[in-house]
Amino acid sequence: MGKIICDGNTICYKDQGQGEPLVLLHGFCGSSEYWDQVVPLLSERYRCIVPDLRGHGFSDAPMGAYTIEQMADDVVQLLDALELTKVTLLGHSLGGYITLSFAQRYASRLNGFGLIHSTAFPDSEEAKEKRLLAVRGIQSNGITPFVDKMIPSLFAPDHINTHPEWIHLAKEIGYKTPPQGATGAAMAMRERPDRREVLSATVLPVLLVAGEKDGIISPEKTFTVDQPKVTQVTITDVGHMSMLEAPDQLAETIVTFLDKVKAN
Repeated sequence: MGKIICDGNTICYKDQGQGEPLVLLHGFCGSSEYWDQVVPLLSERYRCIVPDLRGHGFSDAPMGAYTIEQMADDVVQLLDALELTKVTLLGHSLGGYITLSFAQRYASRLNGFGLIHSTAFPDSEEAKEKRLLAVRGIQSNGITPFVDKMIPSLFAPDHINTHPEWIHLAKEIGYKTPPQGATGAAMAMRERPDRREVLSATVLPVLLVAGEKDGIISPEKTFTVDQPKVTQVTITDVGHMSMLEAPDQLAETIVTFLDKVKAN
């Protein structure tokens, strides 16, 4: 993996393929490994840059609460280090919140952007309370019980029994998340603002991908804006994890969108 220093913290990343640059951001308690089945389907035509977010994977996990803006700034510094002026940026879940912050403040660095199983809505009051409970639980009991409880809920219900290997893989990735990284990112998600106006105001091509059986973020929460620049795709029979549940379909969706970006 490549490494750069962002504000004193090491951010690790994978850089594979050739062509127009595509940056893929993973979700909470994930890592760049989430994209391992998708990148080979894209890297023949695109240069795929896939970081471990602050607090995740092999990247540093500083103590204290993080902010979504801070995590977006890490991505900017990664692009600067790689001397990339413009990219297409796609974010899964937490990665989508970071993508929206990036699009709001650094639109000139984007050819297009997208949310995959993510939303422009802020946390509800109930969700904010759940974030605090998660933080307390991780601080008291460590990351393992939290991951064991959370990961199955990310998948379509029938996949829990039919594809236990997917759940096992996601758990193994989750266990590697440093506790302070998980709690820092949980607080960042808790404090994120409503960014629906970023989607409605942008002139850039936008991709919104939802899972038909996503129990975390419903398609209604993903599809918050309907305008010509926005491509909305629902992947059938998947939950919150299409990169593991349906990597071929997700890659095909991304390629179709990237063709639109190129034509824009």
